[in-house]
Amino acid sequence: MAHICAHQRQDDQMDASKLLIHTTNSLNSAFARTDAIAGLALRLYLAPVFLMAGTSKLSHFADTALWFGNEDWGLGLPFPTLLTALAIAAELGGAILLTLGLATRAIAIPLIVTMLVAIFAVHIDYGWQAIADSSAPFANVRVDEATTKLARATRILQEHGRYEWLTSSGKFVVLNNGIEFAATYLVMLLALLAYGPGRYLSLDYWIKRRLMAGHTTPPTNV
Repeated sequence: MAHICAHQRQDDQMDASKLLIHTTNSLNSAFARTDAIAGLALRLYLAPVFLMAGTSKLSHFADTALWFGNEDWGLGLPFPTLLTALAIAAELGGAILLTLGLATRAIAIPLIVTMLVAIFAVHIDYGWQAIADSSAPFANVRVDEATTKLARATRILQEHGRYEWLTSSGKFVVLNNGIEFAATYLVMLLALLAYGPGRYLSLDYWIKRRLMAGHTTPPTNV
């Protein structure tokens, strides 16, 4: 009897394993082609971000270079004019290439470097949060103090100002300037670097497909 029960348990475990494998394979098949949508979504989300960043630097080139190089109130980076030009080229070029899905992995690399510089040279001292919110995760002392100051400023405006009019377009917040946004963009760029821009909806896919025209199987990733 014990042998029969043990054998039955073994059969049940095998059936469960087969069911798990079948379910996993079914899900893989169902989502096999969704990389086209995922890659496109990542690219179209990031493109305007870098377009605005690059355009802002370009329109304030001298001020940006001064901020890059100043050791007292800026970043204290070497070769600030060159770095400003490279940042602008990466961001504006990246916006165009990401939109087209062209040279996606190649342009992701300088954009990743740009995000790492932003994280470690600009934002890391302020913690995680971009917008100060003491009730959200990763709040630090700076965020707690900002929340107290914002509450005090709100009371003053409610008592002595046109608070409803001032907040009719949105509530007041305190910019904490943490790494949250830069880290998010970094993760998205790492995904594009690892998985490519996606099939069908990127030039990279069609260029690679054209180059592999002699092969029987179209490119599964780019």
